Amino acid sequence: MEEKMEQQSTQDRLPDPDEMYVHLENRLRALGHSLDLDRIRAAYEMAKRGHEGQKRKDGSPYLTHCVATAEIAVDFGLDEDSIVAALLHDTIEDTGITHEEIEHRFGSAVADIVDGVTKLTRVQYTSKEDEQMENLRKMLMAMAKDIRVILIKIADRLHNMRTMAYQSPEKQRSKSLETMEIYAPLAHRLGMQRAKWELEDLALQYLDPEGYKEITGSLEQKMPQLESFMDLVKKKIQQRLDEEGIHASIFSRIKHVYSIYRKMYSQKLNLDGIFDLCAFRVIVDTIPDCYNVLGVIHDMFKPVPGRFKDYISTPKPNLYQSVHTTVIGSEGIPFEVQIRTWDMHHTAEYGIAAHWKYKMNDSGASLRLGDEDKFAWVRRLLESQQESDAQDFFHNLKIDMFADEVFVFSPKGDVINLPAGATPIDFAYMIHSDVGNHMVGASVNGRIVTFDYVLQNGDIVEIRTSKSAPGPSRDWLNVAQSGSARTKIKQWFKKERRDENIQRGRDMLSDELRHNGIALDEVMDEELMAPVLKRLCFNSPDDLFAAIGYGGLTAARAANRLKDELARSAKDEKKTALDKVSQAAERREQQATKRESKPIQGILVQGLDNCLVKFSRCCTPVPGDPVVGFITRGQGVSIHRLDCENFINRSRDPAEDGRWIKVSWADEITERYNTSLMIYAKDRTGLVMDIATVLNTLNAKVRTLNARDNSGLAQIYVTLEVKDVQELHYIVNKLSQIGGVTDITRNGK
Repeated sequence: MEEKMEQQSTQDRLPDPDEMYVHLENRLRALGHSLDLDRIRAAYEMAKRGHEGQKRKDGSPYLTHCVATAEIAVDFGLDEDSIVAALLHDTIEDTGITHEEIEHRFGSAVADIVDGVTKLTRVQYTSKEDEQMENLRKMLMAMAKDIRVILIKIADRLHNMRTMAYQSPEKQRSKSLETMEIYAPLAHRLGMQRAKWELEDLALQYLDPEGYKEITGSLEQKMPQLESFMDLVKKKIQQRLDEEGIHASIFSRIKHVYSIYRKMYSQKLNLDGIFDLCAFRVIVDTIPDCYNVLGVIHDMFKPVPGRFKDYISTPKPNLYQSVHTTVIGSEGIPFEVQIRTWDMHHTAEYGIAAHWKYKMNDSGASLRLGDEDKFAWVRRLLESQQESDAQDFFHNLKIDMFADEVFVFSPKGDVINLPAGATPIDFAYMIHSDVGNHMVGASVNGRIVTFDYVLQNGDIVEIRTSKSAPGPSRDWLNVAQSGSARTKIKQWFKKERRDENIQRGRDMLSDELRHNGIALDEVMDEELMAPVLKRLCFNSPDDLFAAIGYGGLTAARAANRLKDELARSAKDEKKTALDKVSQAAERREQQATKRESKPIQGILVQGLDNCLVKFSRCCTPVPGDPVVGFITRGQGVSIHRLDCENFINRSRDPAEDGRWIKVSWADEITERYNTSLMIYAKDRTGLVMDIATVLNTLNAKVRTLNARDNSGLAQIYVTLEVKDVQELHYIVNKLSQIGGVTDITRNGK
């Protein structure tokens, strides 16, 4: 009875979607915007019908997530279509409701937003990375049509992170890592600082829970002292600005946890070593007042050299504008001051969402990205992904969207923003593809520079071109930092040098396969190549070679796909061989006298007693491995694993068909068995010691341990005793966690 009452109490505490929706509707009424609440309620009812019976991990109705996402959309200040789409954002993916139904009831804009937010879970991919990249591609393409897609996606992820406590540790970590790598930087690139900070802090809780607790605990202890300091500084600034006749609002805050965490670990400091924990924001009415306040702040406090940044005259690409300066107070504590107008503040807090927040009653409130020059970076990303595989696309994404930026000038004074570390090659291709393709030289601030010169803020860059220029060099791909420049270089090679690309790509793939012990001729079979070409979207082997040659596909990725297909083919052959062995064993079993075999060294040999048994050195089987026996000449029965290369190869020989015999492990085994592992790792100091330490901690009995270096890659051969395959898998799992270890294989594979 007590247990039932406790369960009932837990159910009572779960959020109720109807109550949540009433609260949402009341908020919308209080905003005073001309919203069609009947239309929004109809969306809620459709979502309720679609998600009927679905539950979240905490046991609450799934519909609560839809309402919470819509609530966050309201926090962002989004419009009516966005709120409707937020309520319906999972219906196409998780229910029987279709795009056509949503379009018929709520219009094409809402249906397209919902479709854009929907993940590609119904498509099969060859790897988790490919799936993640394809999801991101789809979001960016939908985002190019309507920016609200990504805003609702961020709202969806924000609520999921707020309720991540109910997920498994593996799911918590993978989703937090994805949030830190993709969604927080996306929020930053869109200027949504509030969402970015919360996403980063929530993700950090699961990526490094101990570090998060350490920082929050220390901040709680310091809070009385920090609040006292911030109150004192605020009063000083407010009093001085009142004296100067400047109308201003002053706010103070503590840096968010992830910002502190990043500084602690990048500079190897503890919290006591970070002095600029406090930041102040001064909001004024006009741009001239921003600079007047800056003069007052520098008169009151000592400015720190090199820490002044003017983002008003040169806004960030995400529309952010403010003047930043770091000063030191009379107490010797440095702190940052940000100065901005109210319009700048709204943009800084809500980013692109600010385009709706204060324009709800305007007929033109729906911003379309295709008409917004300030967000041309999305179109550049989409251009760069046309010629990229998943790995290359993600690399370009991190640089073009997530990296810091540098601002340079053309000779005419136009401001060009590029990723940090950009070179004249990036600048030339940012101007136009033809400028880059015909570039023969570059000057920075009137001085000739090399093509790999790293541009700095404020540089004036001039590109020299020639119609007779031979075109870009392949080395430029290693110099260019922006994804758009790299894509345009690859496009030139794709168009101009197909024959050269085919030969170059063939040679590169051949080299990569040779490193894996495979000859190119082995994979050129039409039946083996066809599924690989289909998976990589090529029509012929020459198209594949050409893509590798101009850089559209890495040789390593193509080689991995071919190696996987080769392994699948071998597996099919092995299955055929096993069928033959099984049939032969059945024939022997029918012919043999029925008697119970006795185990020898833990092995039961069908139809034979007291025979000599030995375990093959080529594959070192242990209890739990599927095994087969081979009747040797004068040395008894040799035991092999079913995935042993020797077994697979020799079982194809008809002459030896009758010598393979069925064997199995005994029910009770007391012996321990020798087996061998090959550990592959990036060579580093202390690697072998780390491996030996792990083995010692696991009480593993090591027979031999040998290591050798091969051009920076270490190969460590270990022979050890184990009870069974479960113990072996546990040891392999622990060894795999050692830093630098890339692969662990057993003999015979």
